[in-house]
Amino acid sequence: MTTPTPDMLTPFVTTHRILTSFASILISTALCTQAVHAQDTQKVDFAAHRNATALAERLQAKEGIPSSTTLSLLKQAELLPQVVKAVMPPKTKGVRNWDTYRSRFVEPYRIRKGVEFWDANLDTLKEAEAKYGIPQEVIVAIIGVETIYGQHIGNYRVLDSLATLAFAYPEGQKDRSEFFLSELEAFIALCNRTHLDALEVKGSYAGAIGLGQFMPSSWTAYAVDGDADGIVDLFHSRRDAIFSVANFLKVHGWETGKATRVLVDIEHADNLKELLAPDIVPTFTPAVMQQKGVKLKGETLPDEKLALIELVRGDAEPAFVAGGHNFYVVTRYNRSSFYANAVLELSEALKLRRDMLN
Repeated sequence: MTTPTPDMLTPFVTTHRILTSFASILISTALCTQAVHAQDTQKVDFAAHRNATALAERLQAKEGIPSSTTLSLLKQAELLPQVVKAVMPPKTKGVRNWDTYRSRFVEPYRIRKGVEFWDANLDTLKEAEAKYGIPQEVIVAIIGVETIYGQHIGNYRVLDSLATLAFAYPEGQKDRSEFFLSELEAFIALCNRTHLDALEVKGSYAGAIGLGQFMPSSWTAYAVDGDADGIVDLFHSRRDAIFSVANFLKVHGWETGKATRVLVDIEHADNLKELLAPDIVPTFTPAVMQQKGVKLKGETLPDEKLALIELVRGDAEPAFVAGGHNFYVVTRYNRSSFYANAVLELSEALKLRRDMLN
């Protein structure tokens, strides 16, 4: 019998070989996917952790949630190695750079989408400003920096993230497991009160949720039912999210008329060390800053306190800005001078762009 050459193969044999090859590819792809998923999550019985029983008992005493329900929930939580990695310090310490940080947030797309978000929610923003005294552009900018106006609210299951950081916080750095344990407790209580499914809620790797990326305890403390429908929904209700961000800033001390950030010129650097010592805490009056060589290029109240903020730029010369009382209030949302300055610069860019268009 003659051995068939490739061009002599029947349609049946050719089809069979194609299907067999395709099946092999599918199997290989499935195995690769499983391998990747196995690296992303690890099955650990968090209910067996030494702090789990105490957590369950607290939730039963405070919220009436049966201990067995909490422990059952923890059994279904998964360890996320990528979350552990995210909170680890980098192996090689990089140089902080304000220019790089700024380019992520004060950029054309976020400005354009921010103006669209502002126009689409104008009435709500006006009401929030009237009620809480927070400028509309600042509310918009925070939601813009946090989630690009709701486009990216996070893909991590919050239960997994918080359980990982509460029960498996990496060693070799400042231990923040107690903080995340309290957030895990707040999250389970929040889900019980609001009927959110704790196995479905998605958020950031650190457990922040919704358009404004509130930690569970902040949701409990500061979230507002802006649309008065009896439900606080920071995922889908823009009105709730806008009012909640405004309420957070108001509760943390925002004062209408106080400075946010003021541009400066450093006329001489003799007193820089003294001026920078308080970090972000407003300490010096405008007159004192002027006397110590810092020329303010914006309006401030005569008696209000300012902080000189250094914005390091890698190997380049640092930039400086004076942070007022309301600059400090923005750092209560995220305790970073880079964060507050990015929010406030974005808010200025949004207002400028919208004023030009209108």
